[in-house]
Parts: sequence; structure tokens; C-alpha cells
Amino acid sequence: MAFTIYMVRHGQTFLNKYNRLQGWCDSPLTPKGMEDAHSAGRHLAHINFDHAYHSDTTRAMRTCRYILEENIASNDITPKEIRNFREQSFGYFEGNDSSQVWTMLGAQHGGYRSYNELIANYSLGKTRDFLNEIDPFKDAETDEQYWARINAGFDHLRRHRQDGENILLVSHSITIRSIVDRFAPELGAAELGPRNGSVTKLIVSKDDIKVEYYNHHLDNETY
Repeated sequence: MAFTIYMVRHGQTFLNKYNRLQGWCDSPLTPKGMEDAHSAGRHLAHINFDHAYHSDTTRAMRTCRYILEENIASNDITPKEIRNFREQSFGYFEGNDSSQVWTMLGAQHGGYRSYNELIANYSLGKTRDFLNEIDPFKDAETDEQYWARINAGFDHLRRHRQDGENILLVSHSITIRSIVDRFAPELGAAELGPRNGSVTKLIVSKDDIKVEYYNHHLDNETY
């Protein structure tokens, strides 16, 4: 049994534009973000989707709707919400300036000044745990908490989807990045996050997840 997931990062939001941490909090798509979504839809217009999912954020729901508006190969699909594929929770730091948060965190761990430097010298998982440690409310997700819900999401899809189906799933930057880093580290997701509106293709089987490609967003790339 295996099915295909076309995992899309939502379009740009105002908090993305302002370089603010946006995990479980939400903000509207910018005009560019709407175009990001329509662009992803045009790239996937030829895919016959059997089902469509999005996280429980407005930005993911609207991106999913715009993608399906561009699709010419699928029958009428009613997208479903799947909370498991939310973004990482930043807890107390939700909505804060990203650069300030990572500089503050890096000061306690090697003097690094950016998120990418922290990941390069530790890992995505360690960085999650570091953020939880300095969160005064301990609401930022630990790596263990994060993967428990992501793994549960994949298990849910395995129980409810059929062999050979094509699934659209609109999710988030660090979520896509973390999945690719775990199952295909050679693709460099730890070094470079996915662009808004980019597509990542996964083949999900009973016991494995294979990444066919990561972060495709150009017109001349394969979809």
C-alpha cells in the first residue's frame, strides 16, 4: 500500500512578510500569498487529487482553496482539516520578531545569531527543545511532542487513504522542512526551508515515507 502526498507550504502571510514567528498563531495571506497559492495550483493543475487536506489555520485553508480553484483534473473535492500538520508551536514567542528570538536563543548556545546557524550546529529537533527550555510557560513544543502529533497525522492518513491515491496537503514551513530532513536529509532541508507556495512530493507506504522532490516552485520543475 502506498499513496502520494503533494505537500504545499501556504502562501505568504503578513507575519511572514514582517519576519514574525508564526506557528499556532495565524495571519491573513498577503496579495503575494494569494498568488503563491494560485501558482502552486497552476503547477498542480494536472494532478487528479482524490482528497485534499489542510491544517486548521486560515492561511492553510485559503491556500488549499486557491490551489483547487486552479485544478482541472480533479472531481469536486471538499477539503478536510487535519490539525496534526500544523506548524511547530513557538509558545510564548508566537508573533515575536524572528531574528530577535533566534539571536537570544543563540546567545545561550554557541553565540549563533540565526535560526539556520542554530540548525546547522545542532538540529531542528534540538532547536525545538532549546526554545521550550527558555519559554516561561513551557508552551513551545518539544521535539518529542512535535513528532508525536506529526506521526499520528501520518498514521491517520494510512488508516483512511487507499493504495494509489493522490492527496493534496497544505501545511507549513518547519513542518515540511522537518519531515524532509528526517526522511531525505540529502535534499538539504536543514539548510534551506521551503518557499511559500512550493510543492514537496511524498510517497507514503505502510512502513516508510519517501521524498520524491522538495521545494519545487519554478515553472520548469517537475510536479
